[in-house]
Amino acid sequence: MPRTDAEPIKLNGLPLFPLESVLFPDGVLPLRIFEVRYLDMIRKCHEVGTPFGVIRLITGREVTAAGVDEAFDVVGTLASIESLTTIQPGLLSVRCEAQQRFRIVKSERSRFGLWIADVERIDADMRVKIPDELNPVASSLVTVNAQLKARGLPGLPEPEHFDDCGWVANRWAEMLPIQSELKQQLMQLESPMLRLELVSDVLDKLGVLPG
Repeated sequence: MPRTDAEPIKLNGLPLFPLESVLFPDGVLPLRIFEVRYLDMIRKCHEVGTPFGVIRLITGREVTAAGVDEAFDVVGTLASIESLTTIQPGLLSVRCEAQQRFRIVKSERSRFGLWIADVERIDADMRVKIPDELNPVASSLVTVNAQLKARGLPGLPEPEHFDDCGWVANRWAEMLPIQSELKQQLMQLESPMLRLELVSDVLDKLGVLPG
């Protein structure tokens, strides 16, 4: 349930991981880490059990290049490390779980290239039951999940909430072949039902929903 008081929870000194993709709450994020600026950060987060922030790159590249500036959105998602494997020296494989969203208050770049930010946590979506007219969006997601598992592929993250507007909208938004800018806009929406309605419009245009 979301907080009822008006004061947001602040988190200072959050390390940021800018990506060209958008991370939605309750999602799963696999990463391979090889950049020096992230290797130590990821190890420390794993050892201490603290999250880092995933934020969408607006300009720049995921892999640092000399002379390339980075700019990113102000709203991102906290990620906690569920597992970490050292593949070889200088190469880590991690599996992260997405938590709640945050908004950057201020950020600065260290001399080693790592971005650090003070952020305010954004309340989690309220649980909103899916209305009858949007049930096809949920039932189609159930079908996709069953097809993935039948092929021996990872299904949707658990626990599953096929009756919840926000959860269903987020899982579809992760998979949709749309621009990251639109995914960012969907992720930032405060209303989970509006997010699901917009996802339904996209699915309808793609011919995914039953006629």
